[in-house]
Amino acid sequence: MKATRLRAAGLAVALLGALVAVSPTAASAAGTDANDAATTTSCTTDPATPKRQFRAMWISSVVNIDWPSKASQTAPDRIAAQQAEYLGLLDLAKKLNHNAVVVQVRPTADALWPSPHEPWSEYLTGVRGQDPGWDPLAFLVAESHKRNLEFHAWFNPYRVSMPAPGGAGADLAKLAPNHPARQHPEWTFAYPPAGVAGSRLYYNPGIPEVREFVQTAMMDAVTRYDVDGVHFDDYFYPYPSGTHQVPDDATFAEFNRGFTDRADWRRDNINLLMQEMSAKIKAAKSWVKFGASPFGIWRNKSADPLGSDTTGSQSYDIISADTRKWVKEEWIDYIVPQLYWYIGQYPAADYARLVPWWAETVRGTRVQLYIGQADYKSGDPAYGAFWQNPRELSDHLTLNRSYPEVLGNSHFSAVQVRANRLGATDIYAAEHYSRPALVPAMPHLSAKPLLPPLVTGAQRQDDGVRLSWRQLADGVGPLGKAASYAIYRFDGNGLVGKCGFADASHLVGTVRATPGAVQSWVDTTAEAGQRYTYHVTTLDRLYNESFVSLPRFVR
Repeated sequence: MKATRLRAAGLAVALLGALVAVSPTAASAAGTDANDAATTTSCTTDPATPKRQFRAMWISSVVNIDWPSKASQTAPDRIAAQQAEYLGLLDLAKKLNHNAVVVQVRPTADALWPSPHEPWSEYLTGVRGQDPGWDPLAFLVAESHKRNLEFHAWFNPYRVSMPAPGGAGADLAKLAPNHPARQHPEWTFAYPPAGVAGSRLYYNPGIPEVREFVQTAMMDAVTRYDVDGVHFDDYFYPYPSGTHQVPDDATFAEFNRGFTDRADWRRDNINLLMQEMSAKIKAAKSWVKFGASPFGIWRNKSADPLGSDTTGSQSYDIISADTRKWVKEEWIDYIVPQLYWYIGQYPAADYARLVPWWAETVRGTRVQLYIGQADYKSGDPAYGAFWQNPRELSDHLTLNRSYPEVLGNSHFSAVQVRANRLGATDIYAAEHYSRPALVPAMPHLSAKPLLPPLVTGAQRQDDGVRLSWRQLADGVGPLGKAASYAIYRFDGNGLVGKCGFADASHLVGTVRATPGAVQSWVDTTAEAGQRYTYHVTTLDRLYNESFVSLPRFVR
């Protein structure tokens, strides 16, 4: 019996290999390429159930915004409490059919992992530099991957402290005893000046040694942990505070590199950070994505004809972030502009004006565009009447459909998504995230062809239908390695045409690959007595997708 099964498996592999060699049009249902855009050009798809869409929420650790909670620091079993809190956020992400989390792991020149370069983050224990007794980052990555969620490690490059009284403010002596800023006070400046409300410490972006150090500190996490992405937010040079100037006269004099205009020099300092960090990430792990979520306005049209039809603050000028250049130079793989404004009647920064500007900006580049959504404003009276509309966020996602360059969204932030004020989360989840979605593939990142799995069983059981499959010749020779699988289910028994895989209408789940030859997954939504046809595809860690498997019928 075993020999017969092995011969059958070998025959299936040979058949599937032959199918890969033919065009999608000529292939049978078993040979449909579920990832080739060419197969969907003649198919009618539902815009509410896209096959691929980046869906994430930011999980912020600074001042314990999202995770871990401040209350967890004094819990009788702090570690268990913090782990349970994080798992609760992952459960929320899966409930909403998200496929990624963006987690802040270096909030203030500190670390949520045992870093040889920087102290433990105070947001774990309430004490700066105190060892929490576990490795949070290892747990965060592993648990995210168990749920097949991409893990994007979110770093803040230059912020050293938060304002007093909660933070260290401008006082170096209040930092952890082993903090590099205490060992190199010449690397830092206070802004606004010490003694002014809101003062805090920053690493000086204009010092080459500082730029090298922060990259080394961040790359430690990239090289040691299985992260899927590196993510920067919108903090580079400090946001202006009153009329106070960034105190970098001496730095500019010493390290100007021939620049005579200080604003241009500051932008070049940040450009160097982005360019160098991109190169280091790809040299270490070519598959790790690099992205940024900048302030939503690059420049206004009144200041630059290439700018947007807005009148608000400009990241190019106020924080020295030339975000358009990062896209055009392709130093990043994705960009998530924070479009935290409503639609219409807001000339300073109308969401409906900014989305097309960003779509045009990425057009013709390899940089993917996702939009940062202001869930924190929804239902909060402090942000005005427009944010009292429970449909505002869902309307944003509907508008995005008009621009094919918009490939997803990230929501700020996790606790606000969970709060669901006005029922806004429920509305946009029902209208836009009703089905799972695959993370958009990035064809410019290297990949190997994938074999589809061989589905070996589909058995009814009390909790649904259990599918079993094998990934044969996984990662052998020129073949890619399976990171996860996508499961498609169709009513009835029969062959499925290529259009059945063009959107997510029949995508019932994705599951992370596990060690061992046999993989399995239970379809808990299968109805008793209903006939189904299942197909499974293989996904690598960049979500490139194989041809679909041979069908498996449940009668």
